[in-house]
Amino acid sequence: MPELVWINGAVVSADDATISVFDHGLTVGDGVFETLKAVAGEPFAVRRHLERLRRSASALGLEVPVGDHELRAAMTEVLASHALPLARVRITVTGGAAPLGSERGPAATTIVVAAGRLGEPAASTAVCVAPWPRNERGALAGVKTTSYAENVVALAFAKERGCSESIVATTTGLLCEGTGSNVFVVVDGELSTPPLSSGCLAGVTRELVLEITDAIERDIPITALLTAEEVFLTSTGRDVQAVHQVDDRTLPGSGPHTARAHAALSELMTRTFDP
Repeated sequence: MPELVWINGAVVSADDATISVFDHGLTVGDGVFETLKAVAGEPFAVRRHLERLRRSASALGLEVPVGDHELRAAMTEVLASHALPLARVRITVTGGAAPLGSERGPAATTIVVAAGRLGEPAASTAVCVAPWPRNERGALAGVKTTSYAENVVALAFAKERGCSESIVATTTGLLCEGTGSNVFVVVDGELSTPPLSSGCLAGVTRELVLEITDAIERDIPITALLTAEEVFLTSTGRDVQAVHQVDDRTLPGSGPHTARAHAALSELMTRTFDP
């Protein structure tokens, strides 16, 4: 069976999947997206991801003209064509075809559902602190848009230094997030993560960890990474991933808070796939 892609209600083979070269998502990054983890063809936390997709679209003034039922069906059909034990499925919504500039055109939004392989995350990882801050007061702060060039540059910075993620601070020197992850720290025995006012993305895995552990939200100086007893990342692809190195500082890796968070998330996923 050929791998399939869903575009604006039509299912086509991956080789035949196309969008206009004038699509606003391509020309100016005018779009939003969600990436979900799928195990044996079943995507995780669909309700939460679709709710965030619509919040992000609303923040950009975009419409998502199809219902959740249709998007769920699209994911099921696309994932069935891949037959991967572990996959990522991505929903992308863009401004559609438009003039070659910032102004949107009259065309309807473009919606794409595609899937691909997802590797098992390593038990722990190394991270670097990026030299560029996140503008927590920007128009796109906390919105999951396709305008990801800043994250691409910051992640390349990390990869050049043997790290899998860059951690960014706010313009005021507070801890914000990773390029594709949220950050939790343990300081003086307390597990915490930056609040949404930091400009970080309202990560689905972050939200779940806040619900199933004793973690709290609070402003955290970026310098806390120099003294924290534990640091871990959360994301769709990483789940709960311990950090064993921050720049030149070595950490123990999976400490007790990290282990409990990882176990709680794993247990949740055995009980329900749409929490």
